[in-house]
Amino acid sequence: MIKLFGLKKCVSGWTYLPSLGLAVFLFPHDTDFDLMEKGRLIKIKEWVDKNDPGATIIPFSGAFENKWADMDDDEKKRFQEEVKATSALDKIIVHGYKSLQLQYFFTSGPDEVKAWTIQKGTKSPQAAGKIHTDFEKGFIMAEVMKFDDFKEEGSETACKGAGKYRQQGRNYVVEDGDIIFFKFNAGAGIKDAKKK
Repeated sequence: MIKLFGLKKCVSGWTYLPSLGLAVFLFPHDTDFDLMEKGRLIKIKEWVDKNDPGATIIPFSGAFENKWADMDDDEKKRFQEEVKATSALDKIIVHGYKSLQLQYFFTSGPDEVKAWTIQKGTKSPQAAGKIHTDFEKGFIMAEVMKFDDFKEEGSETACKGAGKYRQQGRNYVVEDGDIIFFKFNAGAGIKDAKKK
């Protein structure tokens, strides 16, 4: 945690990630989280704008997030109307992914859906390798449908029927939110292992 003496009166503690263009301000107490009335957020914003123009500022309170996590949906709605705030976790995660040039793709089976994180620009064999190295070594193709198409059509079968389920080769660059079924040669890499 870094503290700047010029802002010591403005914030109790904060984490600043200038290389990501992201400023996450940590406030340990609920009372510290109400920054707009105290004007502290305005001073913080002025400092960040001067020292890292364009950085995103995200206030975050551990105490607030603990309360939020323990609430059911109705309680969250009432609490949000009362305090005019919501959880910052989604915003931190989304901005962090963008700043780090990360994205995700999905795989699914009969009883499980899994999200995998990759760098933007990753080709399908390397994405398959995130699941298992044998998938990358024996990569044949990726069967891909877009999440939005799946949501619109309602099923894999409907996506296939609408022509929105595509077979992609080694040069396909995986896009954010793709749903992928990888086909690979299970014996790939076995010959290499026997040679050693």
